[in-house]
This record gives sequence, C-alpha cells and structure tokens, in this order.
Amino acid sequence: MTSKPILYSFRRCPYAMRARLAVSASGISVALREVVLRDKPAAFLAASASGTVPCIVAEDEVLDESLDIMLWALRQRDPEGWLTMPSEGFDWIARCDGPFKSALDRTKYPPRYPDADPEVSRAEAHGFLADLDAEMGEWIFDRPSVADYAILPFVRQFAFVDKPRFDAQPWLRMQAWLARFLASERFESTMKKYPQWQEGDPEVAFP
Repeated sequence: MTSKPILYSFRRCPYAMRARLAVSASGISVALREVVLRDKPAAFLAASASGTVPCIVAEDEVLDESLDIMLWALRQRDPEGWLTMPSEGFDWIARCDGPFKSALDRTKYPPRYPDADPEVSRAEAHGFLADLDAEMGEWIFDRPSVADYAILPFVRQFAFVDKPRFDAQPWLRMQAWLARFLASERFESTMKKYPQWQEGDPEVAFP
C-alpha cells in the first residue's frame, strides 16, 4: 500500500482531467493509477462507491466527485490562489456540470439519446458558451481560478466535436482562453500517457 493518496484517473475523461489539474496546481504528490474503463481493477471498485473516475483514496477519506477532489487538493495547498474567486465561480461550475454537460453529451453522442435533437442540444451548449464569453476577460474573473480549470476540460471536449464550427463562432475571448490552455505546459503535463494500472505495479508519482 502506498503512503501517498491514490488518484484513480482516466486520461481523456474531463472529470479526471480537472482533478489532475488541481492536484498539479497544488503540488501535492499522489500515486496515480490509470484506469481503463472497460476493465476496472478490483481495488478501484472496492474504493469507489460510484465506480467512476476520478477517485482519491486518502488516509482518512475517499472522494469520487471531481470537484470535491479539486477542493481537497487546493484546500491543502493553493500556491496560485485558485480558490480566491467570487462565489459566482461555483455558479458557473454548476451550469457547466448541469445544463452544459447534458447538452454536450447529446451533441457528441446522438445515438445514445435518440429522443434528443443534436442541433437543439448544440444550440443549448452555445448559449452557455456565449454567456461565458460575454462575462470573461483573459480569465473568467481577474485571475486564474478553480472555475477556469473546472470548466476548461469540458469546453475542450465540446470544441473538438466540430472544431471548425467552434472556431467559426464569435467567441474571441473564449477561443483565446481555450487556445492558451491547450498550449500550456500544465495541460501537456496533465495529459501525459500512463499505462493501465494493475495490482502489483510500481507506484507512479503525480505530478
């Protein structure tokens, strides 16, 4: 058993991505275990009540909600001040995780939602993004915050459903915000590929 907190993750999952971003920003060292969702290890299923990534197994608690993991890391160490943001930041995160994520899924995976019109869902997603673009400058608030890094992985996922169509929208601040994120060292480091974790593998320290 590792002495570090264990972070079960899946590289492409936006929820896991936001958790890794916050852990990276905090500088807390965790043991990263890359989960293949079609072949979930027994140790992960025993730890996570929901059986979903991300999941942190710490000495005295288990967290399997991505925003909870972000706050867990940043409340221990927050050298960049991500938690110093207006309370409206949590309202933006709630809109992202609720209506926007629902519209994103119905745009990206229409066969899963045969009763939904993907163009109607796209329009709903566009409404959220237009609102966010209208409110933001270089960041959502005056400086980088947990709201930016909680939302960026989902905007990234939506953008790449149809990148030319995303780029054609009049969201200059939003597009620049996403482009800076995609070009950043932090994004590159949190998207490093790891092999599937299996019982008995050596510890992989992250970040």
